[in-house]
Amino acid sequence: MIDDETITAYNNQVEAYANLTGSAPLDPHLAPFAAQVRPGGHILDLGCGPAREAAELRSRGFSVDPVDASPEMVRLANETHNIGARLASFDDIDETDAYDGIWANFSLLHAPAADFPRHLGALYRALKPGGHFHIAMKLGTASARDSLGRHYTYYSQSELSDLLTRAGFVIDDTTTGEILGLAGDIEPWIALRAHKQAA
Repeated sequence: MIDDETITAYNNQVEAYANLTGSAPLDPHLAPFAAQVRPGGHILDLGCGPAREAAELRSRGFSVDPVDASPEMVRLANETHNIGARLASFDDIDETDAYDGIWANFSLLHAPAADFPRHLGALYRALKPGGHFHIAMKLGTASARDSLGRHYTYYSQSELSDLLTRAGFVIDDTTTGEILGLAGDIEPWIALRAHKQAA
């Protein structure tokens, strides 16, 4: 289910978001993720935003499928990188064994808690056997809107690990830290790298 207020917030803040992310170093989890994915493999960037990471993955020889639910983010991604980004929500991911890797970096935190297990299941199905999955979320409890109106669902480390395991993923690595967000708050985060067992 798309939260219209969240999408509107991103549409209205697209340039500010691009400036915030563009001035920061590349996500340190990108290189380890890319090293695990089959060379030349097909990668879904779920919630690609300005598609900076998708462009980096393309430069490393991967075939990328950047998707975002914000029309303005898709526009910016394509204007900046000519990368074939397309408009799609979490509910639109319905492929089976299609991707060698899925990069879901601070995107699924906008999904309602009731929908989250279903989305994880869809991503597991979309991943090829032996494929790799990166997910980053903000740590916390319950759900809330930030000062920009974006909806967030928060999980503890144990809750998120349990949800991934129940979806079928095998967790390979977990890291935590803090991040300065678009709304100006410093918040704790968690990133997990996992894989789908080979057939």
